Amino acid sequence: MEGFDYARARRDFSLDIPKDFNFAFDVVRPRALSADKTAIIEIDKTGTRVTHHAYSDLETASNRFANVLLGLGAAKGDFAFVMIPRQVEWYHTLLGAMKVGVVSMPATNLLTAKDIEYRVNRSGAKLVIVTAAHIEKVEAIKTNCPSLEHLIVVGDDVGAAPSGWVKMSEACAHASGELERGTVPRNRAEDPMLIYFTSGTTSMPKMVERDFSYGLAHEITRRYWMTLSADDVHWTLTDTGWAKAAWGLVFPPLLAGAAIILFDGEGFDPELHLKLIQDHKVTTFCAPPTIYRLFAQMDVSGYDLGSLRHCLGAGEPLNPEAMRAWKAATGCDVYDGYGQTETVNIVANFPGMEIRPGSMGKPVPGLEVAIVDDDGQIADDGSVGHIAVKVTDPHPLGLFHGYFRDPEGSARAFRKGWYFTGDTATRDSDGYFWFVGRTDDIISSAGYRISPFEVESALIEHPAVLESAVIGKPDSLRGEIVKAIVILADGYVGSDAMTQEIQEFVKGITAPYKYPREIEYRTSLPKTISGKIRRVELREEH
Repeated sequence: MEGFDYARARRDFSLDIPKDFNFAFDVVRPRALSADKTAIIEIDKTGTRVTHHAYSDLETASNRFANVLLGLGAAKGDFAFVMIPRQVEWYHTLLGAMKVGVVSMPATNLLTAKDIEYRVNRSGAKLVIVTAAHIEKVEAIKTNCPSLEHLIVVGDDVGAAPSGWVKMSEACAHASGELERGTVPRNRAEDPMLIYFTSGTTSMPKMVERDFSYGLAHEITRRYWMTLSADDVHWTLTDTGWAKAAWGLVFPPLLAGAAIILFDGEGFDPELHLKLIQDHKVTTFCAPPTIYRLFAQMDVSGYDLGSLRHCLGAGEPLNPEAMRAWKAATGCDVYDGYGQTETVNIVANFPGMEIRPGSMGKPVPGLEVAIVDDDGQIADDGSVGHIAVKVTDPHPLGLFHGYFRDPEGSARAFRKGWYFTGDTATRDSDGYFWFVGRTDDIISSAGYRISPFEVESALIEHPAVLESAVIGKPDSLRGEIVKAIVILADGYVGSDAMTQEIQEFVKGITAPYKYPREIEYRTSLPKTISGKIRRVELREEH
């Protein structure tokens, strides 16, 4: 994209969404049939066992799983809770479900039994599809989930699964690898394809429905920000349960026909990650700023990173220092991109366009994105306002239509003719956006978005906790950390031992990445007249 003409791209952009569209049939199948090549480079936890899966492998395996679903009686519109780590079966599951019209609900592998119960019951899911590591969690809550009809366990290391579980590998081995499109209900572009759960500030996680058009709308993400082609080897660092996985592991790279790195490592080993970039000649790489900050503290000169041509940052604002350090080490700029579970990429830095370190970049072609005031009026340059997407007819590409079964949340998000993202920024005279902060209380830590309400709900279950307020505290490495300000019940005293006890307790209640890394004990919390905790006041103290 050398010499990228931003104005022309915005003027000339077009993308037609067919009325009938199914990503698995209309994108993956043609790749498998006409230009078969490596789709997935699957790497085990050690980084030593590598398996290449072609597009034709995805096609056949997803056909088999689709036939398994049909054999179980699963139907178009049924919901399936999916919790599979970075293993190729994750693709087989999602693509197979797409072919049948079953709506997958990908979830991070860090969820607890309580988290699973909430998501299954909130959606009315009929299927649970998990690896053996999560069987115990599902067994603990299944009797509390009346909608559940089918339990499927993924992997070759299942062993003796409890009664009532279907082993995916065995079922697929006996299923046909062929599937005629005419034998399953056709999907319209507006039919539901995925559900993601996203954190809210004053409620439990909200459901974000993504229809089949969402997959094709990521052509915006692929074309302008990621610049992916069939020659690329792409790696996005993300858990399979986040919408970021849809961005980096599914739709843009599969649209491009690229090869995708699927590394099932636990935690983050910087030396191993650099070695994998070197050994597999990764060309495009996407990571949260936390990772680039860690790399910036290392000497990377011992690794051959010459295959890299394009690097991306996402998940939180990228600080200029990390950008400069990576450029000095690799010769690659880091192109920051912004979007949400509710959108595709909507603001970004594009190759061929001047990068202003610290800036979010400019709105993508194909969408009208602006900085607006509370009344939906375009804000003056330099003024802080809401990042918003104009609601147009036809509906903006890749923008969701509202929170599932949550009219109040939808009404808060869609107003004055705009979708309000919940984030604020300024716009300079050249059209660059500069991130300011969130209008809600969501905490962004190392790429995770964490609801204070969820953490507070877990804290209050501990007998020592009378009341709490959870905020994000600025952190040089993670962007923010979760901090809890706690009022203890009578008879309890704040101490290091108490802090550790509460932290471990929270890890057992909700996903462990949400636990408060810092706890401060107080005797009171600042509140409004109506009794609401003034988190803004607490944040200002930090």
